[in-house]
Amino acid sequence: MIRSVARALRAPVLLSALLGGTPLASTAALATTPAPPVTREGDVSVTDFTFKSGETLPEVRLHYTTLGTPHRDAKGNVDNAVLILHGTGGTGAQFLRPQFSDVLFRPGGVLDPARYFIILPDDVGHGRSTKPSDGLRAHFPKYDYDDMVALEHELVTRGLGVDHLRLVMGTSMGCMHAFVWGETYPKAMDALMPLACLPQTIAGRNRLWRQMAISAIKADPAWQGGDYVEQPRQGLRTAASLLVIAGSAPLQMQKAYPTREAADTAVDTLTHAQMDHADANDLIYQLDASRTYDPSPRLETITAPVTWINSGDDFINPPELALAEQLVKRLPHGQFILIPASDQTHGHGTHTWAALWQDKLADLLARTAPKG
Repeated sequence: MIRSVARALRAPVLLSALLGGTPLASTAALATTPAPPVTREGDVSVTDFTFKSGETLPEVRLHYTTLGTPHRDAKGNVDNAVLILHGTGGTGAQFLRPQFSDVLFRPGGVLDPARYFIILPDDVGHGRSTKPSDGLRAHFPKYDYDDMVALEHELVTRGLGVDHLRLVMGTSMGCMHAFVWGETYPKAMDALMPLACLPQTIAGRNRLWRQMAISAIKADPAWQGGDYVEQPRQGLRTAASLLVIAGSAPLQMQKAYPTREAADTAVDTLTHAQMDHADANDLIYQLDASRTYDPSPRLETITAPVTWINSGDDFINPPELALAEQLVKRLPHGQFILIPASDQTHGHGTHTWAALWQDKLADLLARTAPKG
């Protein structure tokens, strides 16, 4: 059963994603920033949901933001819906930041809301959707990416009444979800645009830093098995420090902190920016949800055209592994693009700096435009 509540808003608060976040703009910069697009926020309730683990919840609340209006073709089907999926620790609101929204959602932009119905969910365990910190804490169901994608599908189809997507696009964790969408619902979209991930099991350094962050929180005596009275600050600080490094860009960091003193001073600022609004249980679940992810055995089943983009300075998906070049060969209609590291890229967070890849998105939409 699905229940949906929606409300119109302007300029929602922009929450900082744990991976690939950026500082807030200065007051002077805000004075020249274009007016934000009109958005609508709402909640969909999915009742009696069973997770892959066999655990159940009587209700999962999924928060979402939309831009634009659904357009229906002659048969009454929505034909302009775009689903954009956020990264670990993020929310749909992260795509309303200037480096994404002002490029893509502007009038005449590649994803102009006058043409497209854009859906920005908060995934389960994130933002204003149902999550461990709502009350169940460490007794919350152990969700994984398959569960998250299944709930995204419920939101889109039963909650918003969209039976087909013009595009599924995702960044970081959302990038991985895009590959899961392509395999699980191969006819549900016209095109896929995954940004900043690899379609294979998370292992090596990528798994190590995630598990280190989880272990740091659990090793803090204040964690108390997840039943803490106050946030386990020491464990969260270590986890936040790892998140800063994982999402960092070498050239940007060098420019921002060119001296030892500047770097030392930035440590507290950067770690507190990550941890001050974080919940330890939520973060553990967010990081560990990737544990079962591995679309590699079924890449050949993804029939939608795929434009997959990573960046050359991505700590989380380092190009030195040369995995993408091999995996893309197994996508029937896939292309892989590596953006070279430069003073314009932002490490893993390049996925949100749309000016660097908007031409590739425009090409994908043009190539997959419905005929007739």
